[in-house]
Amino acid sequence: MSQVAWIAADWGTSNLRVWGLGANGKVIETARSDQGMGKLTPDQYEGVLNGLVAGWTDGPTDVLICGMAGAKQGWKEAPYLSVPCAPAGADAVSVQTSGALNVRILPGLCQIDPPDVMRGEETQIAGFLASRPDFAGTICLPGTHSKWVQIADGQVRSFRTKMTGELFNLLSEQSVLRHGMSDDWDDGAFTDGLKQSHDALNALFTVRSTGLLDPSKAAGARSYLSGLLIGAELQGVDTAVPVVLIGDGKLSALYATVLEQFGATSEIVDGEGLVLEGLKAAYAELKG
Repeated sequence: MSQVAWIAADWGTSNLRVWGLGANGKVIETARSDQGMGKLTPDQYEGVLNGLVAGWTDGPTDVLICGMAGAKQGWKEAPYLSVPCAPAGADAVSVQTSGALNVRILPGLCQIDPPDVMRGEETQIAGFLASRPDFAGTICLPGTHSKWVQIADGQVRSFRTKMTGELFNLLSEQSVLRHGMSDDWDDGAFTDGLKQSHDALNALFTVRSTGLLDPSKAAGARSYLSGLLIGAELQGVDTAVPVVLIGDGKLSALYATVLEQFGATSEIVDGEGLVLEGLKAAYAELKG
């Protein structure tokens, strides 16, 4: 029997990651599943979790979960905490189970004005702050729904969500622009898109028309669209504030390039291990 003292879980919309940790915080067991929130009804969560961690423990064991398991459509709703607040603290919702697992789910964060929400990203932020508690500035988490988060005094002070990634997917796959898309990447076309990003709405159709009128530029349509949308997202960025980019390396590198051209400094941090570090920090606070 392994010496798993408690279990951490990141339950997203599409996937589930689980870690069994020793009393010293060392990872002893790991497991993954494609049984994300989008595939489950509330009565199925316990069975999925039990199946993944079977044999890890031989008695009552704490489980701390972040992510979409706490959404309204998840296992049990963990209501949002309003900012300003710490990204992941002692607030957690207990879930009644039929077995030996003592399950608690961390809440997401919300902002009243302007209205906004996050669920899952706050745990990555907590993981970052666990090693950089004095950080003050902006954290950007690029992705389908990019988050721009203002941090000060160990708290999330405010944040905004930009739907850049989803817009890119919709426009490149379901709009008229899809007819000109290719898988090729063109740095020059990306830069051209950046130059027009101050007027992105008017420039969008040029993604299509440029390729029709000048076939030599058709292969750069996807890169041009990416530059156009990322540049539009970064319009008005405060260049005096340091920006930390957390997420996929290639996407973060694109954002860093744009920030540099806008006169801002940035730092890229690999987000892969930050969720677990955030869960560790939250668990330590829960245990006092």
